[in-house]
Amino acid sequence: MESLTFDLATTPLRELNRFLHREAADSKVAVLNPDGAHNIAVGLDCPVEVEVHGHAGYYAGGMNKTGTVTIFGSAGTGVAENMMSGRVHVKGFASNGAGASMHGGLLVIDGDAGLRCGISLKGGDIVVGGSVGSFSAFMAQAGRMVICGDAGDALGDSLYEAVLYVKGTIKSLGADAQIEPMAEADYAAVKSLLDAAGMRHDPKDFKRVASARSLYHWNADADQEY
Repeated sequence: MESLTFDLATTPLRELNRFLHREAADSKVAVLNPDGAHNIAVGLDCPVEVEVHGHAGYYAGGMNKTGTVTIFGSAGTGVAENMMSGRVHVKGFASNGAGASMHGGLLVIDGDAGLRCGISLKGGDIVVGGSVGSFSAFMAQAGRMVICGDAGDALGDSLYEAVLYVKGTIKSLGADAQIEPMAEADYAAVKSLLDAAGMRHDPKDFKRVASARSLYHWNADADQEY
């Protein structure tokens, strides 16, 4: 595997992304001095390993397909947004909308995540080592989230078929979300995801949150009360 280094203090971000899009297959790329630049390693479409040594701005690792992106710092809004496959690992914290509209792959956040983590999740898995902000997993349609800390207001609002596992306290559940009993398959799923993320927690400490399915069909008599 070829190893290359791009120093964004002297190399334009456009040059880095051009290389990642056209020539990076089976390479290992180190990105130095990112200094919060937006759109680092977006749209990867080949098996490449990217290590970002510092903080990344908006949409780092967005639209990822088969690539592995590791951020040795924190990430701004929309990290791993619309990821199709592969892995994105944030060693620090993540801002709002982490993993938004993901279709596949694995997003790992070692620290906390901001508002709307996993919004409109369509598949794939998210593991958060810390807590998540309000409206996380809003309209999550498929996929799984493991939250090792606490969850803010309206967790899982308008949840569909995605399943959430929370170790800490839940400030409030959103419309149509409910806590359900954990089954053996749930314990196995949590263990598998924690192992994949490199985190050590007891799966028996987690709660399952899933949809009550009362929003699946329009009820004209509900008067917006669900």
